[in-house]
Amino acid sequence: MLKWTTSGESHGRALTAIIEGLPAGLTVDTAEIDRYLALRQSGYGRGARQKIESDRVQILAGVRDKKTLGSPVCLLVENKDYANWEAYMSPYGADTSARRLTQVRPGHADLTGLRKFGQTDARNILERASARETAVRVAAGTVARMLLRELGIEVCGYVREVAGVSDEKEYTAEQLRGVKDTPLFMPDPALTERAVAAIDAVREDKDTAGGVVEIRVSGLKSGFGSCMSYDEKLDGHLAGAVMGIQAIKGVEIGLGFEAARRRGSAVHDCIYNENGKFVRRTNNAGGIEGGMSNGEEIVLRAAMKPIPTLMRGLDTVNFETGEPCRAATERSDVCAICACEVIVESTVCFALAQKVLDRLGGDTVREIAERYALLP
Repeated sequence: MLKWTTSGESHGRALTAIIEGLPAGLTVDTAEIDRYLALRQSGYGRGARQKIESDRVQILAGVRDKKTLGSPVCLLVENKDYANWEAYMSPYGADTSARRLTQVRPGHADLTGLRKFGQTDARNILERASARETAVRVAAGTVARMLLRELGIEVCGYVREVAGVSDEKEYTAEQLRGVKDTPLFMPDPALTERAVAAIDAVREDKDTAGGVVEIRVSGLKSGFGSCMSYDEKLDGHLAGAVMGIQAIKGVEIGLGFEAARRRGSAVHDCIYNENGKFVRRTNNAGGIEGGMSNGEEIVLRAAMKPIPTLMRGLDTVNFETGEPCRAATERSDVCAICACEVIVESTVCFALAQKVLDRLGGDTVREIAERYALLP
């Protein structure tokens, strides 16, 4: 069984991920992991933290001479900002009276976490709840991407909407090549220009913006997931994994909510026999029917809420005194939709790799590839 566990705080020494269940013989390219880590820090609207951190992965275990051994793989991404926070965050003794946070922020884990874990300083909550943790998830997800690629499965994505500027056109995977070289991962230059202006207006108001990302999976054969048990459904597995990302408030596959607005004749993908091969001429289901991949391209969209840390703060109360106040402001982004796209993409890679290994098993990459090749 493929699984991952992450650890680390936003301003702690480092973030780590342990991946269990990877087959032996997978080539791990750290340069590719670093490229996706850099993409996670890119995009118009990012904040000052990205100027401090320049993320690089370190492999601590499970890989020798760039090949996985079949043992757990441990990845580490250092927090360079820890140098400025060691006095307040050190596990060996820290000044917990400094950098204390009691002006709990709406939209964050602060208040609920304080009450759940019996704390009096929201820093003990926000440090782990922070989206900084996703850096190491991107690293682990990129390793899963390498495994999928061995089978001919490719995952890509783009920003479909940001700051109220939406791209309603449909693109092929080929048309999305190079989209991550653009300021907002949007294929249309005119819409990119409008979106940049919209983010600038949001920044002027000391506000934040969210958006929608779309992920595409090509090369996945039919039959992954199951209709026999609800907890084995592929769409449920993917949606659950993506909803586990900070700031994601909605996931849809294929037409998603649009399917509820149409008649059935305009929703379901008719099946045809072309030279002995079953085909669909539309893909409204987004590549998943009955909880199983049907061999078509998987199309998944995720909605990211605006970042809840606003530079002008929001109305709240002081957890300690109960008095009304303005929410505390941590260093933050105006818009992190590009980071969101990379994180969702990486998460989908890992979730898909889990389903692939659940079905195929195998101790080595070669064994898994041979089994995949035999599938219709």
